[in-house]
Amino acid sequence: MEYNTLRTQLIIPEYGRHIQEMVDHCKTITDEKERNGFAEIIIEVMGELNPHLRDIPDFQHKLWDQLFIMAEFDLDVKSPYPIPTKKDTINSKPNKVDYPKSIYKYRYYGNNIRKMINVAVTWEEGEKREGLYFAIANHMKKCYLLWNKDTVDDKVIFDHLYELSDGKIDLRKSEEQLVSPERLNNNNNTNSNTHQNNQNNNRSYTNNNQNNNRPYNNNQNSNRNNTNQNSTNRTNNTNRNTNQPNNRNQNARNNKG
Repeated sequence: MEYNTLRTQLIIPEYGRHIQEMVDHCKTITDEKERNGFAEIIIEVMGELNPHLRDIPDFQHKLWDQLFIMAEFDLDVKSPYPIPTKKDTINSKPNKVDYPKSIYKYRYYGNNIRKMINVAVTWEEGEKREGLYFAIANHMKKCYLLWNKDTVDDKVIFDHLYELSDGKIDLRKSEEQLVSPERLNNNNNTNSNTHQNNQNNNRSYTNNNQNNNRPYNNNQNSNRNNTNQNSTNRTNNTNRNTNQPNNRNQNARNNKG
């Protein structure tokens, strides 16, 4: 008996030892035509092991690459795809992942603020653009308070807006004030209370529907009880009618006696 520990280690264990032995035998075939035909047979057998992947466009390419890998890149056959090398497959290094460029200095404002700034600077000069500038500044103040949980001067927000817009939006000399922190907090609390009330209303609506369905079940139970009572009464009447002739015969016999 030959144990697996005494055998050579499989390069791709998913295909099993029989496929590996077929690949090793293909390497020993001297006739080029016969060797190419045997390699195509191996590809067909490998494809049968994964029938659900045969319709994938790159599946055949993957099979040929795996054939050369199991042959340790020492197989002289004609492939319909570029023949891989050991350097390009096994020893290849993964592509370098670029460091994300979306991380800025003021991350608590979020990427949407930067997108809004990029759009706002493209608008034509006028009241709408000015209103959009202050809307962005108010949203920045709201984000700032959510992260820092403290008061903030409008000048700080204007400075940040000027820096994020690369100097294209300058509200530092503006005399208008942004929304007060108390109002922003009240808006946040109002939204939270509204959400909680909606949940409570949904629960109440569900409970009311359940309670409304209960009388219907009670009516069903009442109808069932009435039906059972009627059946019982009919049985009793039947028994009485059956017993009446017997009583008459008994009385007649007594009178004769």
